[in-house]
Amino acid sequence: MEQTRREREILLLAMNAGRILLENGAEIFRVEETIDRICRHFGLKSANAFVLSNGIFLTCGNETETQFARVQVIPVNAANLSRVAEVNQLSRRIESGAYTLEEAEAELTRIEHMPGFSRRIQTTASAISGACFCFMFGGGIRDMLCAMVIGALLQVYLMLLGKPRFSKIVCHLLGGAGVTLLCLLCCQTGLGISLPAMLMADIILMVPGIAFTNGIRDIADGDYIAGSVRILDAILVFFSAALGMGVLIALWNYLGGGVRL
Repeated sequence: MEQTRREREILLLAMNAGRILLENGAEIFRVEETIDRICRHFGLKSANAFVLSNGIFLTCGNETETQFARVQVIPVNAANLSRVAEVNQLSRRIESGAYTLEEAEAELTRIEHMPGFSRRIQTTASAISGACFCFMFGGGIRDMLCAMVIGALLQVYLMLLGKPRFSKIVCHLLGGAGVTLLCLLCCQTGLGISLPAMLMADIILMVPGIAFTNGIRDIADGDYIAGSVRILDAILVFFSAALGMGVLIALWNYLGGGVRL
């Protein structure tokens, strides 16, 4: 009975480690490798994990080990690579014998509750990124200042209104439209000069680059289903933001704004 309980604790530890990795943007092969490292170190030789972009299937059992099966659905969330790095290092320290099962569970709980970046830091980073992208796309000082303010407002919208209240498609559609409207108003009032530079600088802030890159890596590693799902999810975000931008520009022209890109 005690052996059965310990085996279940090992499998749950491995499942939770995989869940934290997957929901924070880790690649499929990394999740499977981490689960395998933990199970094998603690003596479960028959554990097998099948990982998709939004779910983990974990089974274990043979003539000497208890039968175990668990499925966990994991939504596609924003990436937090600091947690991915922590869990990745934890699995290697477990494999080296640095942690007992109980210590590993406590460390995994600590990692799971690690605070992310504060809203102030995210907003500041979005503002600075908008200004830098605007410079890269050929904008001047005034354009950079406009892109900085719009980037900050975009991040506030995504944190407080978009992602908590709307679906991903609606969130980025409205975000693309809002960014376009603010850029048009900046050019209309003379605050900004280069509309294309400001538009590209702030629209690119909504692009899920990590998800798209990991999708390509998953396909390259042979995880075609998971990779295709991640790439499709990223493409939907691209399309939604572009659609919002296009609709707003068409409406602006229809009302007599006369925008030229």
